[in-house]
Amino acid sequence: MLKELHTVLPAADLQRARTFYHDKLDLDPDPGPGDGVSLMYHLTSDSGFEIYETSNAGTAQNTQMGWMTDDLDAEMSSLRERGVQFEDYDIPGMKTENGVATMDGMKSAWFRDTEGNFICISQRT
Repeated sequence: MLKELHTVLPAADLQRARTFYHDKLDLDPDPGPGDGVSLMYHLTSDSGFEIYETSNAGTAQNTQMGWMTDDLDAEMSSLRERGVQFEDYDIPGMKTENGVATMDGMKSAWFRDTEGNFICISQRT
């Protein structure tokens, strides 16, 4: 039976990624000695993500990780205050306004981390 969610994101520069997730998202990796080529983050007991160092970071052009929130506007405001820039899209089936796309009972916004990974934050409407 599948239980724990574990997203894996690539990073060309692991220290740069660590700094971004700390400074912009207020997240720190799990304590421990680590292996020097990856960082592990646990947000809850049953969900987390890993960032590993690789030369192919930043090549994906799709959403690679997503979070749910109860207040997208407040989350975006807080992240913008920390310097996070949200993406704007105008493609068939989706157009953002002030960084937010509204569709099918959801409001969503996307940003990129320092490694080029697309991160989504969504709220059910």
